[in-house]
Amino acid sequence: MVGIEYHLRSSADSEKAETKSPKLTHARAARAAAEVAGDRVARFGADESLAELHELTLSAGAEVVGEVLQRRDKPDPATLIGKGKVEEIAGAAASTNADIVVFDHELSPSQLRNLEREIDCRVIDRTQLILDIFARHARTSEGQLQVELAQLKYMLPRLAGHGVEMSQLGGGIGTRGPGETKLETDRRRINRRLLYLERQLENVRKVRRQQRQRRESVPVATVALVGYTNAGKSTLFNALTKADVYASSKMFATLDPTIRKVTLPSKRTVTLSDTVGFIRHLPHTLVSAFRATLEEVQRASLILHVSDATSPNRAEQDAQVEVVLKELEAQDKPRLHVFNKLDLVPEDQRADYVNIDDTLYVSAKEGLRLDALLDRIDTALTEDAPSRVKLAVPQSEGKVLSLLEARSRIFSREYRDGFVDLDVQAPESVVRRVKKFVR
Repeated sequence: MVGIEYHLRSSADSEKAETKSPKLTHARAARAAAEVAGDRVARFGADESLAELHELTLSAGAEVVGEVLQRRDKPDPATLIGKGKVEEIAGAAASTNADIVVFDHELSPSQLRNLEREIDCRVIDRTQLILDIFARHARTSEGQLQVELAQLKYMLPRLAGHGVEMSQLGGGIGTRGPGETKLETDRRRINRRLLYLERQLENVRKVRRQQRQRRESVPVATVALVGYTNAGKSTLFNALTKADVYASSKMFATLDPTIRKVTLPSKRTVTLSDTVGFIRHLPHTLVSAFRATLEEVQRASLILHVSDATSPNRAEQDAQVEVVLKELEAQDKPRLHVFNKLDLVPEDQRADYVNIDDTLYVSAKEGLRLDALLDRIDTALTEDAPSRVKLAVPQSEGKVLSLLEARSRIFSREYRDGFVDLDVQAPESVVRRVKKFVR
């Protein structure tokens, strides 16, 4: 693995770094994360970035045999890291019998070719690694279509000059080979496949729109989980919905969207959707390809931004989430910031993690403070608002009584003269159905 750090930093970046003061309270630090994002992204340190690349590499199923960190004032146009460092990496790769060298930076097509020629080993960049992880974890046909679309868009500009058989036409006698013909054939094949995949995904979008229209025909709010990869979104999803969605400590364990119903304390029913995790430098091709999936975020009534309460890079990770939400035009939606993994905080320190306004601390794994989260979700949603009414329901109306038992909070119940007097709080949709029994 190869990490790169550039020394030069703007004064604006330095000022933003100062906002990460250790004196900030946990709740203020949560709000500061969004401010740090601004129009630019808070920087990960080189060591933290390389550690994240290590986790990504493990998620891709590879074994890490060595790490190199290069510090430069500016990138080398030909190899990104400079000739001396290339020779050092080539020696290290040969001595460890490495199959692949992974760069924590996006490489241009020419840099990729130059590095593979000098190192004599397969070279991939961060984007290609993330695409490979997505390909490994995509389980549904929709997810596989989305990943293939992103891979082909990444591959298309990197075809030229990729190997001797694809070399450009020469200018002299004996240099006019079949390379250009093969290159153009490959490009046409990929472009045809891209058109096919985009048509298939458009069909997926149509189906999703129809499903969404059916859901929106009844007053059921949608709550979307978003957050940095490995923040514990799927574990929280399972804890709130009692579902059994696959959850793993590996990055990007969830690619395919999952929607389940949740009953709130007011007895309102909402739908909760689990989405793909975000990450810094999330390839734009992936955001575009997964737009059909991420439409659930765009249409949500409320967003739960899930963060890892114990992560030392929490502010930077939250800033990256802000960037993706802005790209999805969902940055202004109502939101609760949920800090997960409270169980990893020592018990004597948990009192410092206080729920304030729209910032909550929970443990999805241990079920800590989930009731407070559900109460806050209930308060934040306006769809199918609950109201308190008094009813006189005939005892013969078994279906109505069963409905109220299941869908309302009953404060009192009295039986008299063949009627049941009830004091209940129920969603608007339920109150409409029992309107004739209101007294």
